[in-house]
Amino acid sequence: MSNAPHDAAVAGDLLCSMAPVINEEVSVLVLGSLPGTASLAAQAYYAHPRNAFWPIMAELTGQPLPALPYAERLPLLLQHGVGLWDVVGQAQRKGSLDGNLRDVATNPLAALIATLPRLQAVAFNGQTAWKLGHRQLPAGLAHYALPSTSPALTSAFSEKLQAWSVLLPHLATSKAR
Repeated sequence: MSNAPHDAAVAGDLLCSMAPVINEEVSVLVLGSLPGTASLAAQAYYAHPRNAFWPIMAELTGQPLPALPYAERLPLLLQHGVGLWDVVGQAQRKGSLDGNLRDVATNPLAALIATLPRLQAVAFNGQTAWKLGHRQLPAGLAHYALPSTSPALTSAFSEKLQAWSVLLPHLATSKAR
């Protein structure tokens, strides 16, 4: 399992993504754009307390993810076949908003995807992630442009959860294992 952060440096406004959270069992890869300032500071994906990602994943997996320490969330997410990474490998950005991204260099998504033999689907967390990343996907791989879980997108939690529920058929469950 690779989940140790790597060089999520903040050098001026130059930001670098964190290491992917993956293993050979990943069936769904969730791709954000670039972690926000709270996530980079904590070296934890979706660390902003109002980000809906962990509550949504809790609903989809039936696991109490938001109540757990970050280090305990990752193995549970992986048990359900969910991996994490970002489309943007490095960029300039003031603050956390995707609209402020400049000088974007994307991560090698196709190379990572080639290492995931059980991958069924890619979920883009927000429109920016989809716009920057969908062209790197191999033909025939299911992919979804989902509403951002960021608190900047003010849609109701129930609306976000309904959209993200499209991933349910792709999740690994303990019964299926």
